Amino acid sequence: MTLLMIVFIAGLSFGQQNSGNLKGVVSVSGSSTPLSGAEVKIQSEKNTKWIRSLTSDKDGKYEFKAIPAGKYYFTVYLKGYKKYRKSHVEILAGKTKEMNVPLHAELDEVVLEEKEVDAIQLDAPVEKNRKLDFNSNSSRGKKQSGLAYYANGSGNNSSYTGGYDDNVNHNTESYASIEENGFKSSKANPLSTFSVDVDAASYSNCRRFILSGQKPEKGAVRVEEMINYFNYDYPDPTDEHPFSISTEVGDCPWSDNKLVHIGLQGKRIEKENLPDNNLVFLLDVSGSMNRPNKLPLLKKSFRLLVDELDSDDKISMVVYAGAAGLVLKPTAADNSTAILEALDNLRAGGSTAGGAGIELAYKVAQDNFIDGGNNRVILATDGDFNIGMSSDAAMQKLIEEKRKTGIFLTCLGFGTGNYKDSKMEILADKGNGNYAYIDNLLEAKKVLVTEIGATLNTLAKDVKIQVEFNPNVIESYRLVGYENRLLAEEDFNDDTKDAGEIGAGHSVTALYEVVLKGEGNATTEQPNVDPLKYQTTTTTADANSDEMLTVKFRYKAPDGDKSKLIERTLANKITPDKKLSRDFNFSAAVAEFGMLLGESKYKGTGSFDHVLELASKNMGKDKNGYRAEFLKLVDAAKVVYN
Repeated sequence: MTLLMIVFIAGLSFGQQNSGNLKGVVSVSGSSTPLSGAEVKIQSEKNTKWIRSLTSDKDGKYEFKAIPAGKYYFTVYLKGYKKYRKSHVEILAGKTKEMNVPLHAELDEVVLEEKEVDAIQLDAPVEKNRKLDFNSNSSRGKKQSGLAYYANGSGNNSSYTGGYDDNVNHNTESYASIEENGFKSSKANPLSTFSVDVDAASYSNCRRFILSGQKPEKGAVRVEEMINYFNYDYPDPTDEHPFSISTEVGDCPWSDNKLVHIGLQGKRIEKENLPDNNLVFLLDVSGSMNRPNKLPLLKKSFRLLVDELDSDDKISMVVYAGAAGLVLKPTAADNSTAILEALDNLRAGGSTAGGAGIELAYKVAQDNFIDGGNNRVILATDGDFNIGMSSDAAMQKLIEEKRKTGIFLTCLGFGTGNYKDSKMEILADKGNGNYAYIDNLLEAKKVLVTEIGATLNTLAKDVKIQVEFNPNVIESYRLVGYENRLLAEEDFNDDTKDAGEIGAGHSVTALYEVVLKGEGNATTEQPNVDPLKYQTTTTTADANSDEMLTVKFRYKAPDGDKSKLIERTLANKITPDKKLSRDFNFSAAVAEFGMLLGESKYKGTGSFDHVLELASKNMGKDKNGYRAEFLKLVDAAKVVYN
C-alpha cells in the first residue's frame, strides 16, 4: 500500500472518529403529520462560513452525516410556518444526535400571550380594555399567569407555555363504540323504534380522514349521518303537520334482499319568515384550539353566520379556557363592527373549563330569552374538556338540565389530533341540539349559510319513528345505521323520553334491509329465536298481506310538551329497478359507502366501484355540488382502502 493511501485512510478514520451525525423528523406541531420540503440548516458557531443545508423528505425526515464535533446554530424553515431556531446544538464525536422539530403554523389571527391578569367571575361582564385570565380559577383580584383577552385588541406577542403541550405528537381523539344493527325476526320483534338523527358530523369528519390518506376510526362512521348529510327531493307537507312522509321499496344494491326507504321532509321556511334569533356563541379559546383548523377557522366560520343575520337578531359571546367570561354582551346582529371585533380579538391559551362555559352561556341566553324566538347556544370547540365537569356522564347530566329551559343547542366541532367526537355527540343528542363537524370553510358555509334555517331553527323536537313490520310479508329486517339512536318500543308513546330535533327544511332518511317471507338464504344472517313456551305469536290473517309495514312518526312543537302522531302504511309492492327514485338509489349508494368505511359484515357485494356507478347515475339536483364532491370522496377512499 502506498504511503499516500495510508495517509488518506488514516485521515478518513480520524475524521470519522471526530465527527457525528444529526437526524430527525419535521412535523406539524401537535400532530404526527410530516412536513416535506422544509429547509434544515446548520452553521458552525466558531466558523460562520461553515454552513450545510438540506430539505426534509416526503416523510419529513432529514439527516446530516459526518459533521465535525462541535456546537452549531440550527434552523428549520418552511413557508407558512414559524421558523425554528436553536443555538448551542452540540454534536459529539461518534454519536448520532436526534432532533425532531414541530413547526407551528404562521398565524396572524391567533396570538398567544402570557400576562399578569385578573380572573373573572362567571357573572361579570367584560369592560373595555379589561384583561381576562382564562388560565385561572382564582377569585377576582388574585394575580395569576395566563392568557389575556383584550377587548381592544392590544397586548404583546409572546409564546404561551401553559395549558397544552404542542410538542406531544400523539392522537387522543375519542369516539363512541358502535355495535352494528343485525337482523331481527319480524315475529319476535315486530316493532323497530328510534330517534331521528339530522346530524351530519360523521360525513365531514370521515372526509377529513380520507383526504388525509387515513381510514376513519370505526366509531367515526355513523351511516345515518352520512346519508342525512345530503338533501333529498321529498315532497313538501300539504296537511296540518309540518312533515311529509315518503316510502319506497326495491331491490337492495348490496344483497339479494329488499331495501325499504323512508323519507321525511320538514316544512321549508323562507329566511325572512324565520323567527328572531337570540344566539349565544360559546367559543373554546383554550390552548388546544391553537391550530390553523381550529380557532382561525372558527373565526372565519362565525363571520359567515354574522353576515346572514339582521337587526332583529341578537348575538352574545361567551368564551372559556381556564375560566369562562362574557366578551360580548347581547348585540344587534347588524352591529357587525362590534361583533367581528370581538371575534378578531380571540386568543388561544389555557386549559378547558367547558362546564363553566356552558353554565354561563345558558345563563346569558336565559336572561335574553325571546318568546316565540330561536333561543340557542352555539358551542364551537374541539370537545377537549379537561377541567371541572369533564366526564361524559357529568356533562350529559348538566346538558339534560339545561334543555328544560327551552334553549336549544348547536354543536360545531373543529380540529384534529385531540378531537372528542364522543363528547360532542352526547352534548347534541341530550341538549335538544344538532351537531356538525367543520373541516373547512366550505363546510362552514353549508352549515351556517346554505342550511341556516335547518341548523338554527327547530321545527319539531323529540321526533321518534316506529316501524311495525307485517310478518306475513317480511321475515326479518335490519335498520341501517342509527345504532346510537335506538329506543325501547314503549319509549315511542312516552312523552317524557327525549329524542331528536328537526330544523326547518331538514330531510331525514332511514333505510331498512328486509328479507321477504320465504326468501331467507345463506347469504343473510337470520335471527335464531326459540319458540315461546307459554304463549303463541299470532299474526293477522292474509287479508293484510297487501301491507308490508306501517310507519308511525311522533313529534312535539318546539315549545310543546305533548306529542302529535302521523301514520302511514307501505303497500306490499316492489318497485322495479328502472322506476326507483333517484333519492332511493343515491341514499342507498351513500349507505353502501358508509358500510364499506365501517367494514360492515353486512356489506355483502358492496364495493367502491359499485357505489360510484350507482351514485353517478342518480345525482339528481345538485345545486351546491355536494353529490359531485361525494364521487370524488369515493374515488379517494378507493386509494385509502386498497
